[in-house]
This record gives sequence, structure tokens and C-alpha cells, in this order.
Amino acid sequence: MSDSYDAIVIGAGVIGAAVGYELAKKGWKTLNIDRNPVAGYGSTSASCAIIRVHYSTYDGCALAYEGFHYWENWQSYLGAGSEDGLAKFVQCGCMVYKVDANNKLETVMARARELGVPMEEWTPEQIKERLPFVDTSRFTPAKALDDPDFGKKAGGQIYGAAFFPTAGYVNDPQLSAQNIAAACERKGGEFLYKASVAEILQEDGRAVGVKLEDGREIRAKVVVNVAGPHSSKVNDMAGVSDGFNIKVGALKQEVSHVPSPPGFDYENQGFVVSDSDISVYSRPETGNHVLIGSEDPECDPRIFVDPDDWDESFTDQWKVQVYRQAQRYPTLGVTPPVKGVTALYDASDDWIPIYDKTDLPGFYVAIGSSGNQYKNAPVAGKLMAHLIEACENGHDHDSDPIQFHLDHIGRDVSLGFYSRKREINTESSMSVLG
Repeated sequence: MSDSYDAIVIGAGVIGAAVGYELAKKGWKTLNIDRNPVAGYGSTSASCAIIRVHYSTYDGCALAYEGFHYWENWQSYLGAGSEDGLAKFVQCGCMVYKVDANNKLETVMARARELGVPMEEWTPEQIKERLPFVDTSRFTPAKALDDPDFGKKAGGQIYGAAFFPTAGYVNDPQLSAQNIAAACERKGGEFLYKASVAEILQEDGRAVGVKLEDGREIRAKVVVNVAGPHSSKVNDMAGVSDGFNIKVGALKQEVSHVPSPPGFDYENQGFVVSDSDISVYSRPETGNHVLIGSEDPECDPRIFVDPDDWDESFTDQWKVQVYRQAQRYPTLGVTPPVKGVTALYDASDDWIPIYDKTDLPGFYVAIGSSGNQYKNAPVAGKLMAHLIEACENGHDHDSDPIQFHLDHIGRDVSLGFYSRKREINTESSMSVLG
């Protein structure tokens, strides 16, 4: 292992590994550093790994649909010789309920049509044909469990749904990060595990490497912060936080696993569901279970924590989202013991990631990505490599945002959409839906 590289990537989650991979493919000598023992061991391992293709913003939808093509052709993207040992993309589709909170999906469906994303519209009757145990009543708005009106119906039925057949989920998110790390190593990239960054080295107003907690210094032409829930701490080390209009923080999240409604093979017949009427999302899970997460309604507390000192135990949030799901699936089993995952998201103010340079030359960020960017990891790696290369060649990205071509769908997007200096994006759902 060398003491000098072209690029040091802080983090070896699914996006960090992808950044290293794409730079290595360009001939850069790369080193990914992670405090964990293997790639994808941190927040990536707790990801619900949902691959969705719908968004209310043009850029979000374009990147997501581009990302689908990499998961669909996973082995080709990796340059892997065999499917053995590779994570698998389960293309079960995703149904999104039409509700008042998402403007009956008018904007989302318009984006899909604009970009050619395959889509079907379902009536409540068609939904019940696919999920016969569903109660299509309206319950909005989502309520806290101690609200006396919790579980009461709001009157009438939901308006229907849009179904996106190219969506789904990845069966093993940690393995997917390890797949990318292996691909990176085949291109000459290196990985250093069980190592923590203590300082961003600077000389003449430029990032020139990192100092590890054990005192070792490693030099590089550029440093890329992809540290997940620790990204704000790494920004503080670099002294760049004040240059960000959009902030990020470590947000505690809980995901629940419960058995499928009786008599239904949810694992093989179910699909990803976004239900903003009850503010939960779900997908099939191994063992004929339903994985349930929260869409972060206003009545739920958001718990931001110190990523080095937080309580990993479940709270009542586990029960809240399961009981909300039981409104839609009345025969759902909701009896403890608790099963699921608690983890940290690296969440930005508007739930849109920051893929950008910083005010410190040579220091770049791919942060604020947790909760809704797993699906975009391959694309994020490519766009970051493109951005870094352009900036290092003298392009002023702040005044003239870089354009990035999406090869599979043939569209161009402005990387200024992901700028650290942007204003809060009012088209965002301001939730995990991005």
C-alpha cells in the first residue's frame, strides 16, 4: 500500500465504492478508506435497497431511471465474469398511491411520461385484484399512535395508483457494495478498512490528503467525502461547512419486518408500495415478510444524533409504522417481538443529495444521500468522477454548472441541481421520498 494516491475516497458504502470504481476506470490511483471491516458495512447494510424510478423533479426522475439500467445489467456494469456471488435486483415493480398529499401523482406521472418511464395507472379495483387483502379507504392525514383519531377512516376511497414495472429492490445491499468494491479493485483501486480519518491535510489552501487516527498520513491530489452519517463531521474537519447553504445530519431511522397477511405469498407476489395516505412505504422481504418504513409525516419526530454516540434500540416508531400499515392491510400480523433494523441516514435539508465541489480546492462531497439514493449509486459514481475531473481541469462549476449525460436514457442533466449552494428545492417532498 502506497502513501500517495490520485484520489482518497472517505467511505466504502455503495456510493463511496462507486466513486472509487469510476475514478479507477478513468485511470486514477484510488484509495477508499472506511472505519468498518468491509465495504457496505455501515448505513448501506441497513438500506431498504429500493430501486424506484419515480420522482416529482425532472432531475430526480432522470437519474433514477438511468440508475435502473445499471441494476438491470448488474454483471455488465461490474465487468464481472459470473453472476455467482453478485447481489440480485428483484424487479417486482412499485405501486404509488394517488393521494391529495402527492397531488394525485399528476407531477410524478408527467415526469415519467416526459422521460419515457414505463407506467400503468390502476383503479382501486385493480389494486384489490393484485392485493386482495387491501382496504382502499382513505385514512389521511397520518396520525401519531396516541392520537384519539388514529385508525379512523377519512371517508371515501383512495383515488387509485400508478405502477412502475421497472422498479424493485436489491436482495443484499451490503453485498452490492462489496461487488462494486471488487470491481474497483480489478481496476487497480485499493481499500483500507478499520481506519478512521482524523484530519484533512491541507497545504497552500488545498486538500492534499488525510491523517488517520493512528497518526499515519496519506497524500492525494483530491479527497472525496462519502462518509455517510459522518459526512458533516468530515466537512467540519476540512473547514468547509460554512460554505454550504444545504446542511446534512445523521438521522435515526427504523424499519420493521412483519409476516405477510395470511394466505398470500408476499415475497413472490408483492411489490414495492409507496402509500402517502398512511405515510409508510413497504416492500417484500425474505421469509414472506413485509418490510415497512416511514415516509416521515409531520407528526413523527425526527431524531438527529451524534453518529458516534446514539441509541440503537427501537422506539415506539417501530409500532407506529406497523399499525399504520395495518390500516391498509387489516389482516397484517402486528404482534411483537420487534423485528427490523435501526440505522442512521445522512439526510440533507431537502432530502436531495449534495454532489459537488467545495470551497476547499481538491475536496469534494457526495453526501446527504441516505434514504433515497441507494438506487442511484452507479450513476452517482459516474457523475462524481465526471465532476471531479472537470473541476481539476479548471472548470468553474459554481458559476457554470457542469452538464452530465445519462448514457442509457440519452438525456443531459445539470449537476448544479445537487449544488451545496442551492436554495431549498420546493419541488421536493421534504421526506425520504426525495
